[in-house]
Amino acid sequence: MACSAILSSYVAGIAPRVGLGRPALVPRKHALRVRCAGDQKIQDSAPTTPPSPTSTGPTTAPKPQPKVSTKFSDVLAFSGPAPERINGRLAMVGFVSAVAVEVAKGDGIFAQLSNGGVPWFLFTAALLSVASLVPLFRGESVQSRSGAVMSADAELWNGRFAMLGLVALAFTEYVKGGPLV
Repeated sequence: MACSAILSSYVAGIAPRVGLGRPALVPRKHALRVRCAGDQKIQDSAPTTPPSPTSTGPTTAPKPQPKVSTKFSDVLAFSGPAPERINGRLAMVGFVSAVAVEVAKGDGIFAQLSNGGVPWFLFTAALLSVASLVPLFRGESVQSRSGAVMSADAELWNGRFAMLGLVALAFTEYVKGGPLV
């Protein structure tokens, strides 16, 4: 009998009995765990799956996630999780609202700012900054709520494109001398 077959039979509580002809399996009162050196390497390299209710073998616990720093200087550091995400979120909201007001009223981005847009910008910036910082100061990582479609990396790229779009919209309106649409 191969080492893995003996291992599985011992783990299941059945002892192999070798006699004339085919080996027979006889139930044992006390199960004994046997590890073979050759099977250990295969077992370690195999992907871990949750144990079945009948499995009594060793299981590996999931790796704990590294602790996220909640220090103010770490969260708002140049390469920290907050600055680019907050700027990206503000740019996404700003670009969509600037184009929407431009289509609805016909005002350019500079006219929107001079006609009462600055208080709205400050209110939105404060609200989005607080809403973005609270989970980070509670110790949640940026990727903790990341899904397949709405991932943390997708949000970064959407924010970067929105920042470029907002700058391009302002530059085009400045060169053109009026609203884009």
